[in-house]
Amino acid sequence: MGLEWDLAADVVVVGYGAAGAAAALEATAEGAQVLVLDRYAGGGASALSGGVIYAGGGTSVQQAAGVTDTPEQMLAYLEREVGTAITPQTLRRFVDESPAMIEWLRGHGVPFEASLCPYKTSYPNDSYYLYYSGSEVSGYGRDVATPAQRGHRVKGKGTSGKQLFAPLAASASRRGVRVETLTRATTLILDDNGTVIGVECRTLRDAPGRIRDRYTRMAKIAAKPGIYYPPLRKALDRRLAELDRRYSTTIRIQARRGVVLSAGGFIANRTMLRQFGPQYRGGLPLGTTGDDGSGILMAQQAGAATDRMGNVSAWRFILPPSAFTGAVLVDADGRRVIDETRYGAAVGHALINEHAGKGWLLADDTLMRTAIAQIPKQSAWFQRGQFEAMRRTAVRGQTLDAVAAKAGIDAAGLRATVAAHNAAIENGTPDPVGKPADFTKTVGAGPFWLLDVSIKPSVINPCPMLTLGGVVVDETSGAVRTTAGTDIPGLYAAGRTAVGICSDSYVSGLSLADCIFSGRRAGRAAAGAQSQHLALNPTTVEGN
Repeated sequence: MGLEWDLAADVVVVGYGAAGAAAALEATAEGAQVLVLDRYAGGGASALSGGVIYAGGGTSVQQAAGVTDTPEQMLAYLEREVGTAITPQTLRRFVDESPAMIEWLRGHGVPFEASLCPYKTSYPNDSYYLYYSGSEVSGYGRDVATPAQRGHRVKGKGTSGKQLFAPLAASASRRGVRVETLTRATTLILDDNGTVIGVECRTLRDAPGRIRDRYTRMAKIAAKPGIYYPPLRKALDRRLAELDRRYSTTIRIQARRGVVLSAGGFIANRTMLRQFGPQYRGGLPLGTTGDDGSGILMAQQAGAATDRMGNVSAWRFILPPSAFTGAVLVDADGRRVIDETRYGAAVGHALINEHAGKGWLLADDTLMRTAIAQIPKQSAWFQRGQFEAMRRTAVRGQTLDAVAAKAGIDAAGLRATVAAHNAAIENGTPDPVGKPADFTKTVGAGPFWLLDVSIKPSVINPCPMLTLGGVVVDETSGAVRTTAGTDIPGLYAAGRTAVGICSDSYVSGLSLADCIFSGRRAGRAAAGAQSQHLALNPTTVEGN
């Protein structure tokens, strides 16, 4: 006997962030009827993000800003960052399509601006929208490629993620994409041949309007500002779960051509994080409660292979102020940690995996005064808060020995590090950790400052983190692969649910760019799967 369906579409997209929106738009463009499901009201981690798209090779925005870039230079840099997460052929395709991706986004209403940030920063303030969003100007980047600004921040006040998602969602709505909000996918439905033919969900679609409104309001608060204050998010999540238990019902949705899983990563799933990346449990989960790995788990139950599940990006940003490119980052032994101009995820990785999560930024009095003067002009509100938190908790001393003692750092190690650092500048020899000479500054006279940038639970100076691993997909279609290396018919994945461009190494904009790249790929492929699924004995596989 056949299964009864409550709703049906050609393509069903699970999760409505940037990847889900891209998948929906492309599937619709291919002539498919599309239904998108979202646990909350749409946007996901993409809407909470900084709204940066990593693109280059001569985009229209770069050209308008006077930035010279070529596909060859972008490829050379990304080959170092991306590693073996994807094949060389896929990376080449991503680079070659990069300028067109910006035009595709613009065509759907996403705004960009060619205002070039004149200083090195982790994220530009509202005056600038094109910047060095990775380690392009560091020794690490200059070793392989000529630096070029490739961080295309979507134009908008504050963090720009909402200005990325909202136009995509509006464009999808105009094109007839249906969206079921407050609907949580729990189970993939397979036929007796192992083809994914639909999704089982828990939904509030039939709940009273006042309940749906209350749920939506609480979910919005839990997402942001709840992301910055975990106790608030936990309290709201409990109330949301109670409403879900009381008012949600089960529905089954048929997918005539395919299901696209774009449900985010698993940074909000503490059990999975403890299993795959226990050293990263001290960070701030960057995303929504929906980033609980449910998409990955559902795919696994259908036989999907996973990879790089232990790869977590931990962001310890020390810029702005740009003066801190000349500071010296040391660990508890006084040893140098990394080139201080490197991207914050590289700094976080080094601290966690090589220095037990301990780090202090050393600045002499002149450099610190410059930094304090720069902050009002160079920072966004959240960066000012981080800087002030570090400044208030910093220790000072007239000598290196005195400041080391106050911080609990090995004084002899700190003296040796500073001596080697200053000697390299004086002698014109390479910096001990490869920092370019145009960023190095001699550590001068005291008083000295040591600012604590250790990675630990903190409300005032948290370390944001997101997961990079996921299900393995075919890189030409986004089809989910089994542990045996074959495609699961009818199942596709995109964004952080899947292994992608940034699954080995993250720089700002690379995840959102991958969401668009992989989402479009999956949407096109799912729409092209024309076969009708006839299920005599459908089965279900659950996520969590």
